[in-house]
Amino acid sequence: MPTPLSIVPRARTQAATPRRIRLTTWALAGLAAVALTGCSPVVSIENADVPQWRATALPTAPDAVIGDAGKILNRDRIIGAAADVPAGRYTLTATCEGGGKAFFAVSLDGEAVVDAGAACNGSTEVTRITLPRSGTLEVSTSSVDSPLIYAYQLTPAQ
Repeated sequence: MPTPLSIVPRARTQAATPRRIRLTTWALAGLAAVALTGCSPVVSIENADVPQWRATALPTAPDAVIGDAGKILNRDRIIGAAADVPAGRYTLTATCEGGGKAFFAVSLDGEAVVDAGAACNGSTEVTRITLPRSGTLEVSTSSVDSPLIYAYQLTPAQ
């Protein structure tokens, strides 16, 4: 005759193991996703749409004397120039993204005026500049931490 089933329930030791493994797997996958997100830049530099990025990062001022935005994919300098810039006080506003730092060297008729830098974490850096005379202004943008995207503009001080 068959034995009736026991009324006393037995402890389920095997049923808890697969569930515990599933929870551990999900927890590890979540930690890996967070770690990878923290290590990668917010913007993919090679595929970045610079005009779209600049529109939010550093909108163009209507009274800007000179301004530029672009990508630095290697260590080459990018030079922008404006002729007949009047003497006076100006504000250089710069930003960049991608990690590291971007450098902005401002010169008037080939003579150094100021060297400014911006941390490439999306913050905006402001540098006050006084031009002693009118002339041709050059802004040289460079970085040793390429690739990155940058934007700057020089506006009359308020």
